[in-house]
Amino acid sequence: MPEARTPAHERRAPLDALTRAAYSLSAADARLRGRATRTPGALSLTHARALRVLAEEGPLPVKRLAERAETTGAAATQLVNGLVRAGHVTRERPDNDRRSVLVTLTPAGLRRHREREQVLGRALDEALQHLDDQALRAATEVLRRLAVIYDGL
Repeated sequence: MPEARTPAHERRAPLDALTRAAYSLSAADARLRGRATRTPGALSLTHARALRVLAEEGPLPVKRLAERAETTGAAATQLVNGLVRAGHVTRERPDNDRRSVLVTLTPAGLRRHREREQVLGRALDEALQHLDDQALRAATEVLRRLAVIYDGL
C-alpha cells in the first residue's frame, strides 16, 4: 500500500527548514573556500574531492579530473595550479602523448588526503552519532537530491 503524503500545508515548515539548512551548508562551503585561498594548508571541498579522486583512481588528465571532481575544466585548471603550488600534485606529460597532461598525486598529497579523510570521518561520526544507519542513508539521499536541484537552478 502506498505511503500517504503529508498535506502541503503541513510540509511547508519542514521544507522551509530544509531550505534554510541548505543555504547554511552552501554558506559554510563558501567560507571554507575562502579559508582555503587565504590559509596555507587549508583545503576546500573541491580540493579534497580532487585529492580523493586521484587517490582512488591514480593519475588523470585534467579534463577527466574535472569530471570526476564534479567541477569545470577551467576551475580544474585553477584547482590543479593550487594543488601543484601546495606540493600535493604534479603535472606530467606521458612519453607516448606529449599533448596531454596527467595530474599525479604526490606522497605529500596522499598524506594530506588521508589526514583530511580522518578529520572529516571523526567529525561526521561525532556530530552524527545520534543517528542510526537508516537516518544516515536518508540524509545521504537528501544531500544527493539537493545536488540535483542545485544543478538544475
